[in-house]
Amino acid sequence: MASAYTGERRTHLQALAELLPGYGLVSRMVGDDDPVLWVWQPHTGRQTMVFATPVHRGWLYLWSPGGQSSVDDPERAARALKEALDSAEPG
Repeated sequence: MASAYTGERRTHLQALAELLPGYGLVSRMVGDDDPVLWVWQPHTGRQTMVFATPVHRGWLYLWSPGGQSSVDDPERAARALKEALDSAEPG
């Protein structure tokens, strides 16, 4: 059974996913009832999973290592993901 937030979570992740190709990143939505966004930087081989989670005053995107951004600014999140995945050593 899907959580009460599945639809909203998916909407936020899709908004981010639509922007990522413009930053040279590839993404894929995974998970059915609790979707997350797999993001990959093809040039470095680095990847991360992005979660959208409700917080006290809205929603946040969260990713490792330690990244976060408000869903109100998906462009900022896309730039931060690009920076994080571009600067990381391939693993």
